[in-house]
Parts: sequence; C-alpha cells; structure tokens
Amino acid sequence: MAETITLGKSLNHGLRRALENDSKVVIMGEDVGKLGGVFRITDGLQKDFGEDRVIDTPLAEAGIVGTAVGLAIRGYRPVCEIQFDGFVFPAYNQIVAQVAKMFYRSKGKVRVPIVIRIPFGGGIGAVEHHSESPEAYFAHTPGLKVVTCSNPADAYTMIQQAIASDDPVVFFEPKRRYWEKGEVDLDAPLSGAYPLHSARVARPGSDATLLAYGPMVRVALDAAAAAAEDGRSLEVIDLRTLSPVDYPVIFESVKRTGRAVVVHEAPGSGGLGGELAARISEECFYSLEAPVLRVTGYDIPYPAARSEEEYLPDLDRLLDAVDRSFGW
Repeated sequence: MAETITLGKSLNHGLRRALENDSKVVIMGEDVGKLGGVFRITDGLQKDFGEDRVIDTPLAEAGIVGTAVGLAIRGYRPVCEIQFDGFVFPAYNQIVAQVAKMFYRSKGKVRVPIVIRIPFGGGIGAVEHHSESPEAYFAHTPGLKVVTCSNPADAYTMIQQAIASDDPVVFFEPKRRYWEKGEVDLDAPLSGAYPLHSARVARPGSDATLLAYGPMVRVALDAAAAAAEDGRSLEVIDLRTLSPVDYPVIFESVKRTGRAVVVHEAPGSGGLGGELAARISEECFYSLEAPVLRVTGYDIPYPAARSEEEYLPDLDRLLDAVDRSFGW
C-alpha cells in the first residue's frame, strides 16, 4: 500500500531497507548517528542498527571517503554522507583519483561499491558552501555513476539501487525538495523498480521538450502546466541519471517535438546543459526547429540568501526560454 511521505523520509526508509537486507551496508558521516544528520535523513538508524553500522565520523570528508574505499575493498558497501554540497571538495581527490579509478587500475579485479550522498542545490536560504551544484565535476569523471532523484518515490528506490550497485555512485539529493510529499509504495520489490540509469518522461507533450533533473524537475512541471493554459504542450523529461545520460529517451522526445530547453541550477558555463545541447544538436539536427536553449544559474559564486531567488532558475525564466524557442 502506498503512503504519502516526504522525499527525506523516503530516503530514510530506503536506507533502512538497505541496512536490513545486507549486513555489509554501513552508513558513515558527520552527525549521521545520534543526531540523524543535519536534515534528519538518517534519523533513528543508529538506534536500530548500532554504532558499528551507522557511524559518526570526525569532520574530515577526505577521511570519510578514504575509509570507505578501504571498507569497500574488504567487501562492505559503505554509504557516505557529505553534510553539504560545498563540503565535498576536501574529498574530491579521494573520489576522482581513487574511487573512480580503482576498478580500472585493478583491471576489473577490485570493485568499490560506495555511495556518496550529497545534498545539493539552493532554495533553503543558506550561504555559499551550503548551496552548491557541483554535479558537473563528477559527471565529467569516468568511473563514477552520478544520479539524482526528484520525488519521494524515486528517492526510495534509487537510493537502494545505488547501494546495491557494484559501481561507485555519487547520489545527489535535492535539499530544497526534502519536505515535499508524494506517494511511495514501501512494500514494492526492488526488482520491479524503474531502472536506476534511465530517464523518465515526467509529463508527456508534443510541442517542446524540457530537460531537468533534481530540484528543477518541479519547476519544469510547473512551467508545463502554465504553458498548457496558453495551448502549448510541453514534454518534461526527468533525467534522473547524469552519468551515464539516457540519451535515447532524450533524442526520441526532441526528434518528435523539434525543440529543447535544458534547465539546471548550476552555472551555465561548462555545465551539463552545454553537453546536453551539444549532443542533441549532433543527433537531432535535422529535427530541430530552433536552437537548444539553456536556463541555468549565473556564472558567479552562490549569492547571499536574500538574493538567491534572483539567481535560481524559476518559472518565469523557463517560460521565457520556451517563448524564445518558439520565436525562431
């Protein structure tokens, strides 16, 4: 039976189920135990599974991920929580130079099934280092899988699928959506869940394609609903996986609609939107009625909380891009 719960609670249930199903799963991070994490995603897990499986660590991200590498090599499935997105960079060397390369360095003999959970994005009134969107750094790194959920149902299944994967997964959680609710079937078998590395059509449409992930999926859906009042049918695709990108779903949609707009919170220069635009232009060139457009954050450090609404892509900016696409 489906329950209506928040995205944050869905992650908690997914982590709990992973701990129950596999004794080799361990959770580690700053304040994940007694406190239950700053966003309470791991609330109650240490009490129920003990301090050996839900481990409070020192404030040392490089140490957290480095320890996870050792545990993974010894057969464990560590889940590391990075408290805030901007705190991941002390562990960047470990993730890029060790986690991503261990399988290739060992000629396939060593697996590192590590999940690195990162709350990301803005919209909570925080400051820099607490409101970053660093996903492009990791999607650019061969050897890493990068995924992000956008709703409670996906959060519940995707975190379990990531933990069960033999590949290292960077799991981005849209912190501004932690408190949004949706229906989740907590009893559904994981074997029947939507594939982890597959995009999903979140709303069918025929006139243009909106590509979004994580926190921006809700904005894209709201834009599609607003556009429908003006007679425009916008298809919304939730990418779900940023590496590897599920291009067949994207290409099929764009070839049918003839227009594409990509939206993400991260700065535009060097972002995933540019890569998506390039690949769509290469594959769908003769189907496009207009250039692929991007709606992104600005190329500045994340602003003070009082200014973040001016920085973040919103409904008006996205609808403006749609209008420009139809104006070509």
